[in-house]
Amino acid sequence: MPEQYRNDLIEYRLERARECINDMENDLIDDRLYSAANRLYYAVFNVMRSLLAHDGVDFRKHKGVISYVRGKFIKTGLIDTKFSDLIHDAEALRSDSDYSDFYMPEKRELEEQLQLAKEFLVCVETILSE
Repeated sequence: MPEQYRNDLIEYRLERARECINDMENDLIDDRLYSAANRLYYAVFNVMRSLLAHDGVDFRKHKGVISYVRGKFIKTGLIDTKFSDLIHDAEALRSDSDYSDFYMPEKRELEEQLQLAKEFLVCVETILSE
């Protein structure tokens, strides 16, 4: 993959993550908790995919993306293990919000996850700029 294309793809995915974070903030203000849970997951997912773009790889399934990031970046110590928990929690919140009848995500938990998602974004931006 040409270097310029790779850089454009990384920036595109980071911008999508930023947009999801912004959407999540607005959803929390308006108490749209299901939507906030969805935006949280996709913010985290797009941050992870920016790392894949950097490495010139991609996967068709979300589990492949998650497994790659955990193996290459978290287990090796390049990224703090707290972000592995964020990935898990974001995935669970989105899944429960989308598929579990009568489930209501807690606003306080979503607000905590939002802060972690912002930290994850900054962490990955730092890695990618080195």
